[in-house]
Amino acid sequence: MRLLWGRQPVARLLEDAATPAPLRARLELVERVRGFGAELGLDVDGQYTSLVEVPGEAVVTTVVGTRPGEIEPAGFWFPVVGRLPYKGFFDPDRARAEAERLAASGLDTCVSPVRAYSTLGWFDDPLTTPLLRLEDGLLVEVLLHELTHATVFVAGDADFNEGLATFVGEEAAIRFWEAASGPDGEDARRERARVADDRRIADDLARFRGAVADLYAEFAAGPERDRRRAGLEAETRERLAALPLGSRDAAKLAAAVRLNDACQALVGAYQSDLPAYAQRLAELDGDLTELLAAAREAAEAPEPRCALLGICASPKDPDS
Repeated sequence: MRLLWGRQPVARLLEDAATPAPLRARLELVERVRGFGAELGLDVDGQYTSLVEVPGEAVVTTVVGTRPGEIEPAGFWFPVVGRLPYKGFFDPDRARAEAERLAASGLDTCVSPVRAYSTLGWFDDPLTTPLLRLEDGLLVEVLLHELTHATVFVAGDADFNEGLATFVGEEAAIRFWEAASGPDGEDARRERARVADDRRIADDLARFRGAVADLYAEFAAGPERDRRRAGLEAETRERLAALPLGSRDAAKLAAAVRLNDACQALVGAYQSDLPAYAQRLAELDGDLTELLAAAREAAEAPEPRCALLGICASPKDPDS
């Protein structure tokens, strides 16, 4: 409510001659993104038509927990939206306290500051100053990611929601810059390279999560499992450091990436289905608007990921 009460209309800021030129440029970029999103079929409505000042570099701090021997989130249940892998706090101290509570109960934890959130279209979410400080390419992607949440949402299915928003955000950002600067323009080439780097990283992390899951299935908790997991982590850092990335320093990424179970459980919710989305988009001849329409339809099905991507839950054992 404090954020909503603190909003300033973007239209008023653009009309005000006193608005600093750098801020004006950012707000104009957001306006172009909103228009582009509407053309794609996203529900833009009143989203990001206001700005609120937020101190620091984050708006929300999320907490994720995983049980011992699992690399899937334990999750949290909420009314209306169902089970989510994360719990978000506007107060970072409360987030840290929640992480400490989870750790005391034996869970692995991950605390992550984030610059954007979505109320799923229930409210007109504002731009925030931390969000506007993102570099252009990432700002465009995050806006389109959050607009996807406001367009398609399935209660209790974070893998569907976050996978769709991540893929649409990336693909739509590429197309935004291709439309703005031409397919061979510098901005379009930069964005394609950035997304390609992100997907190389996502592929390597998916490989790591799969290996850890296999390890947990084969070995009971103990020194041997710990030793093997440490080896998997070392191998993954070596692979990441060797990636031919053009948009970031691979060595710094490899050193900084958090490979504990809880942090990778969070990453998996966003990235695990990216190859399947790429295949589905190819089947639709690259038509992103058609993918969004198919996602809306799939959201009404009992298993949305199954309906859209063919990723279906294994049938339960009738004797279980």
